[in-house]
Amino acid sequence: MGKPEDREKKKKLKDVEISVPIVYGNAAFWLGKKASEYQSHKWTVYVRGATNEDLSVVVKRAVFQLHSSFNNPTRVVESAPFEISESGWGEFEIVITLYFHSDVCEKPLNLFHHLKLYPEDESGPMSTKKPVVVEFYDEIVFTEPSESFLARVQNHPAVTFPRLPAGFTLPPPVPIEDESKSKRGDTKDHPLSQWFLKFSEADELLQFAAARQQVQAHIAKLKRQISMIDGQNQQLKTSSDQ
Repeated sequence: MGKPEDREKKKKLKDVEISVPIVYGNAAFWLGKKASEYQSHKWTVYVRGATNEDLSVVVKRAVFQLHSSFNNPTRVVESAPFEISESGWGEFEIVITLYFHSDVCEKPLNLFHHLKLYPEDESGPMSTKKPVVVEFYDEIVFTEPSESFLARVQNHPAVTFPRLPAGFTLPPPVPIEDESKSKRGDTKDHPLSQWFLKFSEADELLQFAAARQQVQAHIAKLKRQISMIDGQNQQLKTSSDQ
């Protein structure tokens, strides 16, 4: 059996959620006069915090699965920033697998990103100075986190708490031992940061609200259909009994 303090650290906190907003995508530069038939673009694919904070407080490592034509197509990144850079000519789907620290979650998360090299308007001129940038916003939500996880991240800017039960008291935070180390994985001064897209929280909330309304409307429609079917079955049963 484990020690009492170990069991206490793994204690699940009911009705608590921890949310980690992330952005994943790629930036691709056309090589211009240096481009060849098989080397037309230099690109970087990445997962970053939505506000460029260090994700290593939650993510232990990231695995990028590239097209099989690349040397060593399975790329493992053990520390933030979680990204890889390559060059090539073709677009393809990249699978990004995030592995979390042991007190966060045992199950990895797969993200799927289609590498984009060429602008939407393919007939327009390409630039060597302005990259093609494609990014997607998402939120990783951890329900019923462990007490040790909550204590470790509650003051970290990469983490939000969308739901806490009434009267809930946060556990004492774990102090950050090395302030400089805690910032090493952020992307605020990243060479590509000027090209990163800005994601409005208000816009995201509106999108979530609209999606929720659509789901609720669909559920209501299904309930009406089920009710109609139950009524028809009841009528058939009554007719057969007569």
